[in-house]
Amino acid sequence: MAGPLAGIRVIDLTTIVMGPYATQILGDMGADVIKVESPSGDIFRDVAPFRHAGMGAAFLNTNRNKRSIALNLEREEDRQIMLKLLATADVFVYTLRPRSLARFGLDYASLRERNPRLIHCGAYGFSEGGPYAGRPAYDDIIQAMSGTASLEGRNNPGGPKFVNTIVADKVAGLSAAYAIGLALYERERSGVGQAIEVPMFENLVSFMMIEHLAGETFVPALGGMGYDRVLSPHRRPYRTKDGYIGLMPYSTAHWKRFFEIAGKPEYAADARFANHAARSKHIDQLYGILAEILRERTTEEWMRLLEAADIPMSPILAPEELLEDPHLRALDFFYRDVHPSEGEIRTVSIPVGFSRTPGAIERLAPRLDENREEILKELGLK
Repeated sequence: MAGPLAGIRVIDLTTIVMGPYATQILGDMGADVIKVESPSGDIFRDVAPFRHAGMGAAFLNTNRNKRSIALNLEREEDRQIMLKLLATADVFVYTLRPRSLARFGLDYASLRERNPRLIHCGAYGFSEGGPYAGRPAYDDIIQAMSGTASLEGRNNPGGPKFVNTIVADKVAGLSAAYAIGLALYERERSGVGQAIEVPMFENLVSFMMIEHLAGETFVPALGGMGYDRVLSPHRRPYRTKDGYIGLMPYSTAHWKRFFEIAGKPEYAADARFANHAARSKHIDQLYGILAEILRERTTEEWMRLLEAADIPMSPILAPEELLEDPHLRALDFFYRDVHPSEGEIRTVSIPVGFSRTPGAIERLAPRLDENREEILKELGLK
């Protein structure tokens, strides 16, 4: 079955993770994604580990379901090929800063005349509407500026800390994917395309402030910023007698059952913990008590008791253990295939499902310029 974006052509002038993640999602959903690279290729091709230069693991994981053509946009001949590609496209996604894009005549005002149905999506560091426009930006910079590193450090004695994933890139990539889908839907009604801006900074601030705006949600403020439950120093994988466990009693019923199986009925009757509103005011104390109680039994004992009581819990799994997780194995989540140049590889499956038009992994990440001949032939240039 063709995916929900079958028949949509995407021209992908992006590198590293933010843009490629967005366009891979579109490709997974059936779009024809043509990845336009410089003659030296996407810099993420060379991030180790790799079997062959230019085909690193991270690149393989963000560039499946795409075709590659290498163009030097400084050359007029290649720029004309790019313009021909865009004339056939539904979507153009780029991560160049807008002033660089305009230099090549690929800005929205220029392209709209050639292809009024084109969805023109720019994903870069900062909105063009503010004083930070044009600044260079990478994930660590955006984590530092967005409050993310500061918030991570509030329950970390070592101070500000980055999240151990490229969260700014991936949040912006997801935002770009959904924004493009919405613009394509709107185009079905209006018949014309539009320009979309997806800045990393604003997207991560929006993402983080959902809960952490907290007291500053109200004017005048009803307190400081930061969601107390998440920032409690006791909110972490809990130490048991012989290891660790993930545990989150949330509802009043969860907490009552937990205190019952723990043999601590006095806490179930404590007014500080009687309902959600009371618990939210005393969350740090509550989590401190929870941490002390969990040290009294082994992980296996707690797992058995908590599962029987239907209280949300989990063992602490290492990434390596996910490869053998029974749920993921049943779903064949870590998809394996044979790449034409890289041999057998493993990647993650498409994490969303459609009942009638599911996405599919039709092709693995391309080698640099691998599809040049077929793309030029489609354009009538061969």
